[in-house]
Amino acid sequence: MTLPTPSQTVGPFFHIGLPYEGGPHLVEPDAAGAIRVGGRVFDGEGEPVNDAVIEIWQANGAGRYDHPEDTREELPLDEGFRGFGRCETSPDGSYEFVTVKPGQVPAPDGGLQAPHIEVSVLARGVLKRIATRIYFPDEQEANEADPVLALVEDQERRSTLVARKEDGALRFDIHLQGGGETVFFDV
Repeated sequence: MTLPTPSQTVGPFFHIGLPYEGGPHLVEPDAAGAIRVGGRVFDGEGEPVNDAVIEIWQANGAGRYDHPEDTREELPLDEGFRGFGRCETSPDGSYEFVTVKPGQVPAPDGGLQAPHIEVSVLARGVLKRIATRIYFPDEQEANEADPVLALVEDQERRSTLVARKEDGALRFDIHLQGGGETVFFDV
């Protein structure tokens, strides 16, 4: 039997090809307001994906991004808050970030979006990053008014975007396909 060579397959090369010095800590674990957000990544058969890379990007607690294009100077930038993190999955498909709960950010229509974390998933067999969001379970009113979350009409599918509280952290499992598939956005 002949095995495929690296030029014949998409991976798994993410762990060695996408190092990121900042890692999964957007803030230090002992920072004021620090929270843990994590879960597991599963393939279409329900098996853990042990070689995915999860990236998150988010606003700080005041709703301001640590990015030059966010010029809302009336909102503070938090010292030590990086706004971006990257984490490789473990052999059991798990990942975890240390961050803060983001504030609401402007929506395209002039309103506000619910607090959320932008998520990108890179994994074997995925030729282009897939994008989703993590919403917070204690923001029901804001979630109901969020214009992006409202694009998902099926309530059961919408629930795949809301983390759940577990053991003092927020759990957000990502199902790439199959039953309970996470909603992904075409970006």
